[in-house]
Amino acid sequence: MIGSDGEMIGVLSRDEALSMAEDEGLDLVEIQPQADPPVCKIMDFGKFKFEAQKKANEAKKKSKQVEIKEVKFRPVTDEGDYQIKLRKMREFLEDGDKIKVNIRFRGREMSHQELGREMANRIEADLGEDIVIESRPRLEGRQMVMMIAPKKKT
Repeated sequence: MIGSDGEMIGVLSRDEALSMAEDEGLDLVEIQPQADPPVCKIMDFGKFKFEAQKKANEAKKKSKQVEIKEVKFRPVTDEGDYQIKLRKMREFLEDGDKIKVNIRFRGREMSHQELGREMANRIEADLGEDIVIESRPRLEGRQMVMMIAPKKKT
């Protein structure tokens, strides 16, 4: 058994340990049930639970949720706009986000789907080796969709 101040008290019966905890106005908490004999500690259980919850919340805040960012292109996207969107995509990948590349066809552009495929291949080539293509370019209605994820850092 461990006392409320952290010092080792020794092996006690359950009733003795409970009465000691009651005298101090604290709780008897089993720390290691698989040990022989089980290790218990005198502490304020409410405070212990609160601290554990606080640690769990901190860990949850620090873990980053993967977001899916969408970048929209057209088959006739101009070079300047293309470079700006490419730079933004690199920033998203550095942050660890996935990217949904959306190439939208309007009007007669649907008859030139190869322009969309060329655009998707160009994006893939320009982003380089630090990406993983999760889904190849596929046509969904009037738009071509491709999913890109950052390569795992080893």
